[in-house]
Amino acid sequence: MQKAVILAAGRGTRMKALTADRPKPMLEVAGKPLLEHILDRLAEAHFREFLVVTGYRAGMIENHFASYRLPVAFRRQEIRNGTATATLLAKDWVDQQPFLLTFGDIITDTADYRAMAALIENDPACEGVMAVKWEDDPVSGAAVYEQEGRIQRVIEKPAPGTSTTHWNSAGGYAFRPSVFRELERVPLSPRGEYEVTSAIDQMAAAGLTLRIHALQGKWRDVGRPEDLAIAERMLG
Repeated sequence: MQKAVILAAGRGTRMKALTADRPKPMLEVAGKPLLEHILDRLAEAHFREFLVVTGYRAGMIENHFASYRLPVAFRRQEIRNGTATATLLAKDWVDQQPFLLTFGDIITDTADYRAMAALIENDPACEGVMAVKWEDDPVSGAAVYEQEGRIQRVIEKPAPGTSTTHWNSAGGYAFRPSVFRELERVPLSPRGEYEVTSAIDQMAAAGLTLRIHALQGKWRDVGRPEDLAIAERMLG
């Protein structure tokens, strides 16, 4: 697996004034934009081609990474209505190859990127992989129900205290191109968006083989201003 798609279209409103003039993935951490750290880690994990989905202040991202040391393509999400529609923009670029999907504000260990890819590469029956992390209550992301490592169901943003699983989505995936069929038919969620997790839930309901990868290395979702200092220590 050599292709990676990074979703970086949002402004990052929880960052407040910090993203008034730049998208969240371009906030500087340890001397360079957060998104550059992510691309560097993907490169270290032997990914060789990248597609970045841009939106808010797209030109800032596109201009910065136009001269990156490995090929970077761009697609603009003009209507920012969810992760499913953002991922669909990569369909022609993926060109029937398996690919990794992640976000421009989530730092993941290089070894975990490779582990997600390996689950697809080593199992022809596996259609998708979802990175997960253990949480007391996976209310902030998506609750992932599995049996012997195989995903049975995914519930995005469950109500507090309702989950009977401790696995929470960690914002990293590996897919075969079959995912695009599901992305094209996901319904509008209760949050008014078209979401990747809906496609995964549909695939699981259809009996397709989807695996979890429990993260082993350091991980951080840089969602709020206070997360920048934590990311600085992690990446510095």
